[in-house]
Order: sequence, then C-alpha cells, then structure tokens
Amino acid sequence: MLVALTRERGRNEELRRLVRERADVVETPLTTTRYRPLQEVHDEVRAVRHFGLFRSLVVTSSRSERYVAVARDALIDHCEVFSVGAHTSEVLERGGVFATRESSGTSRDLVPFVTEGPVLILGAVNGRNELVRELNDRDLGPVVVECYETLPAALEEDSAEQLRRADVVFIGAPSAWRVALSVVSEDAWVLVPGETTLDEVRMTHQRVLVGWGAKFDDAWQQITDARS
Repeated sequence: MLVALTRERGRNEELRRLVRERADVVETPLTTTRYRPLQEVHDEVRAVRHFGLFRSLVVTSSRSERYVAVARDALIDHCEVFSVGAHTSEVLERGGVFATRESSGTSRDLVPFVTEGPVLILGAVNGRNELVRELNDRDLGPVVVECYETLPAALEEDSAEQLRRADVVFIGAPSAWRVALSVVSEDAWVLVPGETTLDEVRMTHQRVLVGWGAKFDDAWQQITDARS
C-alpha cells in the first residue's frame, strides 16, 4: 500500500509515526507558508485591548513557533495553554511554554476545555472560524492574531504521479484538497483531521474518513477491511 503525506516537508513526522511499517510512504507537499513579519505581529499583539490579561492561549499550528515569545508577554502568569498537534506542543516547549491540553485533531476539539477568557489565539490568515465562533458564544472574548498564510504549492509532475498512485492520502485542510482533488484517484482513501476538511472533501470524493491522531487506528482498520 502507498500512503501520501501532503503537508510541507518537515511537518509530516507525526503522520509518518502513525503509519509506521504498515505501508510505503511518500511526501507530496500541497501547500507552502508565507510568514508575517515578526515585528508586525509583535506590534499587533501589544495593541490588543486585553494585552497582559489573557487567561488562555490557543496555538493552532507549529508554524506559530517564531511568535510564541511575543504571545507570552500578553498572558497572565499560569495561564491555560492549548495546542493542536504534538509538534505544536514541542515547539511551545522550546519557547518555554507548556501545553495544558493538546488536540490530536483540530482546534475545535479543544473547545470544551477552554473555560477561562479572554483567549488569545495564534492562527492562520483566513483560518477556520469554528473555534472563535464557539468561544464567542460562551463570552470568552477570543482574539485572533494571524501569524502566517497557507498558500497552494505548485504540483510538479513527479509529485502528481505519486498522488495518482497513492492508496491513502492525508489531507490536512481544504486548501490542500483544492490542489489535490484533480489528481487523487477515486479509489484512494483520504484521511482528514476533522469535520471541516471532511465536509470539503466529501463534496467531490466518496472515500474519506476522519483519521488523524487518536482516530487513525480505527480509520486504518476500516480501510484494510474494505481492501480485503
């Protein structure tokens, strides 16, 4: 079986550990990242009305690593810290910040555990808004600071061919699926981290499962059962 990992190079290790020896693995990055200037983010954080008073911090991606030091100044001592993915928790620790709780799927999975506001969120330009909407509904005062932008990558022919041959493709966001959808075989299984990407893929592809993090083993079993 051939599995395609489609995050940027260097950001696929969590998924590679999930697959282990179960299948052959190829990396076919579908997106690239543009980072906002550090000083620009620094100035924005210092200008928010709750600066120094945030009781919770949510970091949605390890891409926010370079901005963690800026965020620390905006927080109260002993604040709650929430991360999406083990790699995000690791980069937070390198910056001297330790996650109170980690999601193996999406930021929305953290919603029940965020109870103290105001909440500072380090996220993507034009990122998903489910977390913000639900925290607003609970009057927790979320403030989003956009740190980076995810852009589609140019898909070279060798990468496109690997995607065509893949039996299983990890797709991390709707933006990645928009690059891949014309290439991925209709017989391939697509594994996504949560409901937002699931809904996007389902519009054009039948074989799609939520299967990142803790949900991987169940999804993999379903795939192997279907292939047997």
